[in-house]
Order: sequence, then structure tokens, then C-alpha cells
Amino acid sequence: MDWIRVIATYMVFFYHCSMFFNPFPWHIKNELLNSSYILIFSLFVGTWIMPIFFVLSGISTKYAMQKRTGKEFLRERFIQLGVPLIFGIFILSPPQVYIERVSHQQFSGPFPSFIPEYFNGLYLEIGGTGNFAFVGLHLWYLLVLLVFSVVCMPLISRVKIKKDSFHMGHYLLIVLVLIFISYFFTFVSLGGWGILYYLALFVIGFFYFSMDSFNNYLNKYWIKISVLAVTMSVIYIKWFISGVPVQYGGLAFLFTTVKVLSSLNSVLLFFYLASKYLQRRDDFLNFNSIFSMPMYILHQPVIVLIGFWIYQYDWAVTIKIPILVTSSFFIIILSYQLFIKRIPALRFLFGMKAKPPNNMAIEPMMKG
Repeated sequence: MDWIRVIATYMVFFYHCSMFFNPFPWHIKNELLNSSYILIFSLFVGTWIMPIFFVLSGISTKYAMQKRTGKEFLRERFIQLGVPLIFGIFILSPPQVYIERVSHQQFSGPFPSFIPEYFNGLYLEIGGTGNFAFVGLHLWYLLVLLVFSVVCMPLISRVKIKKDSFHMGHYLLIVLVLIFISYFFTFVSLGGWGILYYLALFVIGFFYFSMDSFNNYLNKYWIKISVLAVTMSVIYIKWFISGVPVQYGGLAFLFTTVKVLSSLNSVLLFFYLASKYLQRRDDFLNFNSIFSMPMYILHQPVIVLIGFWIYQYDWAVTIKIPILVTSSFFIIILSYQLFIKRIPALRFLFGMKAKPPNNMAIEPMMKG
């Protein structure tokens, strides 16, 4: 799970770098957009990247609840999720909203003059009129996970799955539930999926993917999982590029089915590959298990800032991609090494524990 979390965090970083170049609305866009290989990458990663975080959160919550009472668990979540979220809302989000408003010709003037404007209206969408980013922009995951932890506490603390035997029947039930939710409940869409879809994945991770027999299922059906993941992903990407069907109707239902099968089986394939090839803990994993939470919090503000610096330059996309990726990562890791991990107040704001253990990595907040 640590390997999955670390790799997924890096994929979020690359995904948000791709948002600077693809045709989708975003806070800052390059002058020249790419509707070929970057769009394909964005569509592929976008189907499973946030779902895998909510599945991981469900599984990790199961393990956490074995060592904590419900009150201890929620108190820990309020501190380790709420503090970075508030920090993001009031410190990291204002510059991003300012850059969006300036680049979209919705505001002119220096950043200090925008600060009072930040509290005018709620930020609800890219290019909207409200400025106050009450969900912390990309940190909406922390808010949603905090809400899920509170709402689901009565369920996860009382309901028990008696038989620990994950099988094909469970898989089919999960597929049907996810298709139903994804098709009929599309309100509050974040990261490409409705909020109830993420809630379902969180619960599924807690009750089903945390089973000891889950890996046995993956080992037994990994070929079918791989074929479905690849086939459904190719169909979904080609279909999306050619034109998404209208919201309701037979074609829309079929499109939803393809998207869900692509997402779910990609997540399962990710778990299978990690369980087979990523069992060892090394220095890279130890470092990134600690670094992943600060990186998640800091990556988008830095990408938006670098994007704002280069977006009007008449450079080829192939030149801007390495500039955006390398310079953003350099700033993030330098900030972490020089400041975040060394200053107790910053450790607290970035969801890290005050003092790391001597012989093991800190348990990052994104485990929960």
C-alpha cells in the first residue's frame, strides 16, 4: 500500500502538469494546447487516480480502526486533515485563484490588491465569479475524506463482514453498484467522478479490498483484470475523444459502464502489480512515504506558479513539458528539504508528525 500511495502521488503530480497543456479547463493554460498524446495521458490517468486514493483510504481506515477508538480516530483526522486543508484554503489557494483570474482576464493588478477580492463569493468552478476556495482547490480530497470519516463512522464501527472471502460475486456487485451510482448520481463532481462514487469506493475499500483474500482474487483473475483494464481504457479514451454521449440514454449508460470498468480494473491491476513486484521497502520508499503528503499539498500551487511564468512564451510544448515538470519538482523537493521537514510549525501545517521515528518512515496522512 505504501508503494501504491507513493506512485499514485507522483501520478497526480504528472496529471496536473498535463492539465496545463490539455484542452480541459484549468487555472492556467498554455497558449498552445495539445489534444493528442497529452490528452490521452490525462484521460487515462484521470479515470483511476482519485478512485485509487479513496480505495486506499478505505483500506487504511480499516487498519487504523483496529488500533484506535472511534473518537481517537476522528480527533486524529480533524488535526491531520483539517489543518492542511485550512492552510491550503487561506495560504495556498489565494495565489492560484489570483493567477486564474489574471490569466482569464477576470482581474488586473498586483496580488496584494486581489487579497480582499479573494473573500468575494464562493469558488465553484474554473472561470467562475466567486473567489473564496472553500475546498482548497486540489485539496478537496482532504475535505471529502474528512467528511467521509465522520459520516461513515457509525457504519464502519458497527457493521462487520462475517465471511472474509473476496470472490467474483463481490466483484460483480461492486461493478453494478459503481455503474448505478456513476450514472444516476452525478452531482458534486470532483476529479471526474461524483462524490457518491468516491464514497462507495471508500466503503468498498474498507469492507472488501481490506480482506486477506483480496490478493488471492487478484492472483487468480489478474489476466482478466488486465484485459478489461486495457480494453476498456482504450475504448473509453477513443469514445471520449470522438464525443461523449448526452447525459441520459442508452449510449450514455454504455459509456458510463465502459468508464467504470476502465477505472475499477485499472485500480485492481495497480494493486496486483504492486503486490507482486513492490513488496520490498527501500530508501526511496522510506523517503517518499514521508514526502508524499507535503508533495500532494504543495504540487499544484507550484505547477500553477511555474505555468503562469511560462504560459505566454512562444515555446514548443515539447520544450515546456520538461521545464514545467523539472522546475516544479525541484521547487517542491527543495522546499521540503530546506524548510518543511525542518520547521515544526511547517511539519504541522503539512500533515506531518512532529518528530519522525528513528528506524522507520512516518505514517503519512494519506494512509488514512
